[in-house]
Amino acid sequence: MPKIEEELDFALALEEPRMFKVLLHNDDYTSMEFVVGILINVFHKSQLESEQVMFQIHEAGKAICGVYTLEIAQTKVQQVKTQAKKSEFPLLATLEEDV
Repeated sequence: MPKIEEELDFALALEEPRMFKVLLHNDDYTSMEFVVGILINVFHKSQLESEQVMFQIHEAGKAICGVYTLEIAQTKVQQVKTQAKKSEFPLLATLEEDV
């Protein structure tokens, strides 16, 4: 069998993936302890950082919890929704493009 070598000459255009912010929104029912737990377990923040973000949510109405690619951001939003529903809290997580 003959050995065939081929050189392919093409340019591969790579783009940085679009990034999305995941935000948690304040409400009058979700406990601060639950929000801190979400920030630790879903967003892998330290206790201190989780408390700081929780207070930002409480005072400003919402805060950014992280910036991720679309698929990861959607997964984080779904994890928050699932855990909040399981614990009977109305905690809202949303995502928006990081421009």
